[in-house]
Amino acid sequence: MYWNDLNNSLKIQYNSKVYKLALSSGCTCPNRDGALGSRGCVFCDGAGAFAEQGDIPAQLAAAKKRVAAKTGANAKYIAYFQSFTNTYGPAERLRGLYSAAMEPEDVVILSIATRPDCLPEEILSMLAELNQLKPVWVELGLQTIHPASANYIRRGYDLPVYEDAVRRLKAADITVVTHQILGLPGESPHMMAETAQYIGQSGADGIKFHLLHVLRGTDLAADWQAGKVQTMELEAYIAALEDCVRHIPREMVIHRLTGDGAKRDLLAPLWSGDKKRVLNAIHHAFRRDNLEQGSALSNR
Repeated sequence: MYWNDLNNSLKIQYNSKVYKLALSSGCTCPNRDGALGSRGCVFCDGAGAFAEQGDIPAQLAAAKKRVAAKTGANAKYIAYFQSFTNTYGPAERLRGLYSAAMEPEDVVILSIATRPDCLPEEILSMLAELNQLKPVWVELGLQTIHPASANYIRRGYDLPVYEDAVRRLKAADITVVTHQILGLPGESPHMMAETAQYIGQSGADGIKFHLLHVLRGTDLAADWQAGKVQTMELEAYIAALEDCVRHIPREMVIHRLTGDGAKRDLLAPLWSGDKKRVLNAIHHAFRRDNLEQGSALSNR
């Protein structure tokens, strides 16, 4: 049994658990400001639920309070710009935010969630400079390789854009983490595994798996309420997740095994709101099935 879990990878590297601090850059998204659209991706509630307002030192302090019950005296942190598209703005403004987030000694990694079509050369050059100071991760929301699914979620770019972004980021020695959603309408487990295998071959260093979940106030919620969309049961999700893990290289780091939305806005599937239960069920299944990351690749 083997899967390359992020927590274990970080413990080995930093000799302690590393905690994420969710920060806000104040950026919007081309899917919301009219550049590509105004309604966002179909699953996005637009709330930026994990973002704090205020300057970066204040945000860091607030984020540390949220995880204080878990951390020890010598805790280390990832400064994580999470909500919306965090490279969608002037490079010099973003440099100031990122630099402030990286400044504390106990922040050991800067992680930036963005879109592959929002990485112009001036942004990439700035990220490459910061990567010389501390490790920089860039997270890309690919979600799927299947055109019908990409159109449904209103992703707004094609696969060559993602491939070019990964190539340019890796040329700058920046760590790339790619997001995939399991359970998109019309996708079979085989199709989900195809996306995972593509991500594994794309040059990305890590992967985040998410469950398609329905949040109040989204266009996805309207489709779900109309009976146009069904969400996965826990057992089906775990089976699809296992197949995806078998189709990614052993060295690829798994940053997340599932994703959960704010409970107050969660409409479906309700089981996803109990994160501890879900993770326990996933880990139990991995042990039961003697899961081996990359085993589907080595058998070919």
